[in-house]
Amino acid sequence: MTTELIVAGFGGQGVLLFGKFLALSGLKEGKEVVWIPSYGPEMRGGTCNCTVVVSEDPIGSPIIDSPNTVVVMNKPSLAKFGPRVSPDGLLLINSSLIDTTSDRTDIRIETVPANDIALELGNGKAANMVALGAYVALTKVVKFDTILDVVKENFAKKKEFLDLNIRAVKKGYELAS
Repeated sequence: MTTELIVAGFGGQGVLLFGKFLALSGLKEGKEVVWIPSYGPEMRGGTCNCTVVVSEDPIGSPIIDSPNTVVVMNKPSLAKFGPRVSPDGLLLINSSLIDTTSDRTDIRIETVPANDIALELGNGKAANMVALGAYVALTKVVKFDTILDVVKENFAKKKEFLDLNIRAVKKGYELAS
């Protein structure tokens, strides 16, 4: 099975980290992985996105025109990437910052109030981890325990963020399960 994903939002929302953690989880499970970050020169506050492909088979091309999944963290990203979801694909919307949805009937649309949940947990910057947990629950692209291991490994030297991010991933996963 091959999963093609685009994660998009404003710079500073942790979109690239979402993609990186997913790619690292795929590698940890012995899968083929591609991760391509893309961001404008304005960085924080500007738009950014990343492409992630996770597959059991060799990946022919890292370029994705019609991903089977798109995760959008803000409204401009929904407008830009929502129409690109392939038929029967998944569109995951951060409903905390996006007050609309897609009118497409040929895809599955799920919402998660990622920012609201992150704020309830103590820090709005963990919204990306809430969305990541929800994405893993909805797609099963990698095992939940693998994502938790990657979060723990990557925040091991930043202990002040470790607990928050673990709770955020778990909360997103629980919400979408």
